[in-house]
Amino acid sequence: MKKILVFLLAVAFVHALERGRDYEKDKVCKELASLGKDDFTSLSMVLYSRKFPSGTFEQISHLVNEVVSLTVTCCAEGADPDCYDNRTSALSDKSCESNSPFPVHPGTPECCTHEGLEKKLCMATLKHQPQEFPTYVEPTNDEICEAFRKDPKGFADQFMYEYSINYGQAPLTLLVSYTKSYLSMVGSCCTSPNPTVCFLKERLQLKHLSLLTVMSNRICSQYAAYGKEKSRVSHLIKFAQKVPTAHLEDVLPLAKDITTILSKCCESTSEDCMAKELPEYTVKLCDNLSTKNSKFKDCCQEKTPMDIFMCTYFMPASPNPELPDVKLPMNKDVCDKGNTKVLDQYIFELSRKTQIPEVFLSKILEPTLKSLDECCHSESSTACLNEKGPQLTRELSSFIQKGQELCADYSENTFTEYKKKLAERLTGKFPDATETDRQELVAKLSDFASKCCSINSPPLYCNSEIDAEINTLQS
Repeated sequence: MKKILVFLLAVAFVHALERGRDYEKDKVCKELASLGKDDFTSLSMVLYSRKFPSGTFEQISHLVNEVVSLTVTCCAEGADPDCYDNRTSALSDKSCESNSPFPVHPGTPECCTHEGLEKKLCMATLKHQPQEFPTYVEPTNDEICEAFRKDPKGFADQFMYEYSINYGQAPLTLLVSYTKSYLSMVGSCCTSPNPTVCFLKERLQLKHLSLLTVMSNRICSQYAAYGKEKSRVSHLIKFAQKVPTAHLEDVLPLAKDITTILSKCCESTSEDCMAKELPEYTVKLCDNLSTKNSKFKDCCQEKTPMDIFMCTYFMPASPNPELPDVKLPMNKDVCDKGNTKVLDQYIFELSRKTQIPEVFLSKILEPTLKSLDECCHSESSTACLNEKGPQLTRELSSFIQKGQELCADYSENTFTEYKKKLAERLTGKFPDATETDRQELVAKLSDFASKCCSINSPPLYCNSEIDAEINTLQS
């Protein structure tokens, strides 16, 4: 693992490429010398696949080759002192050409209106949205070995590209560690007398690292989509729905802790951040919630902390107990920035009473809380709250009702049974529709439900689709 630690220090070369400072160049040259050209190239493939997940393999490969070429040339003994700055400037200029062979970003044209260092800095800040639907499918053992034997380097590059674009929100340390370990497994097993037994044994050894990488990608994707505060609220909602018999005091520290972990680890270059933090967090999970819910208690019986975390993550919402109606807080306590307890209590009570996926609640709570905040900053907060309160309550109730209609029957049935019940509901709702129209509507709404009606639905995609699907049902 020491090799990987050294590997990670080379992250600075991304900034060096785009900033062109001498001290950054020195770092890059030292890392190139430490790693050697091959490992430096491998790191570049992971980094740029992760940075440009919509880029093709050919585009990423072009960029990697250019970066490695300029680094090797400009770090060579006797190289022109201006080599690095000139070559990185030429690279950023080439990215702006209409026929550029490099991956593009929606923000690239804006960056290209700048010059020199300003252009490089602009490009350095470009980030793609998380890939919320990974499409990577591991080939069979035979397919893996056939491709590996045919072209070992080509196989390795293709794997690092495909895995990194699909799981690029996982911390860089985990991506590097997993891809290196996976390729080591392939190299060993495809030259083994019994590849099948070898793969079975090696995959068992890799299981923990694989799960940690995939789960980190999931939770870091949500964190990247929501940001710190919305992520905290999102986790509060999920805990309230999974364990509605708990109290706010049980779940609020857990929502805060996981958000703190994500803010610390998702972009960390520390090799063991997630590996250290998540097991410690599962202990708190079980301490706080295993006595509050039988399913949670069962999860806490799993063998490893990673298995416990996965079990609780995928745990569905529990049936909600009979609870009193929840009223939107309208007193001046909601304006106390130093004490979020009033709003947290409201979100918790609303979530554990409401059978609707987290993405729906997060979507409607955002404008609701924003309106409350606007009242808090008005001349007369009390008058504003009294005036807006009834309207906000109506809008909230209406949206929740529509969301419940969209996701009705989904979580309680198999997908086939759900589609059957959906077809029956749509027949009653649209009796004059043709059979073809109804089938198309069933296909459209069931596809939406499969993506957005579960407790861990992807926020970016669902947030953009919810309104359109609500309108479909209302038309």
